[in-house]
Amino acid sequence: MPEVIFTGPAGRIEGRYQPAKEKGAPIAIILHPHPQFGGTMNNQIVYNLYYDFAKRGFSVLRFNFRGVGRSQGAFDHGQGELSDAAAALDWAQAMNPDARACWIAGVSFGAWIGMQLLMRRPEIEGFISIAAMANRYDFSFLAPCPSSGLFVHGSEDRVAPVKDVVSVIEKVKTQKGVKLEHAVIDGANHFFDGRVDELMVSVDEYLDKRLGTAEEAA
Repeated sequence: MPEVIFTGPAGRIEGRYQPAKEKGAPIAIILHPHPQFGGTMNNQIVYNLYYDFAKRGFSVLRFNFRGVGRSQGAFDHGQGELSDAAAALDWAQAMNPDARACWIAGVSFGAWIGMQLLMRRPEIEGFISIAAMANRYDFSFLAPCPSSGLFVHGSEDRVAPVKDVVSVIEKVKTQKGVKLEHAVIDGANHFFDGRVDELMVSVDEYLDKRLGTAEEAA
């Protein structure tokens, strides 16, 4: 799991990068939760997503947003963090010029950033949005949503209640062939305390359906 440093709009960005063995393998970018509430690239869910995509043969990058860990800069309420995510995708694409596709996965605040990146980068063909804070952030920019993906929520999420995400999903108009799916993990809170394994089962089922099983990718 090599440590990497690349240049972002606010200075250096610290990341972890797992290159794929196959040439032309797809890219996955993993985005962490809110920097002001302890979110880092070492978040347990981010870590699990990172290895999940790696075992499926992706070149995977997770990184710290500006002002987190050894990444330079200061928290910018989303605008700068979106620029960081775009810089991360640019870096990953420069490392993988033959990559045929890209996925984005984000947790909480990272899910909001990921969905904004999705709207700006047509090469992103799939997404995983976990505990998206639809009650705190405006998701109306998804008009229409250009790629299929999965929203996952905990039934006991008090930080970002399920009903708000369901409302967003129902309002989003999708392009032809785009399908949004939603999974609810029973008993899980916003942080999926004690429920990360169940969360990953749900994510894996979706990725198996879209990409084939990890064993097939290996």
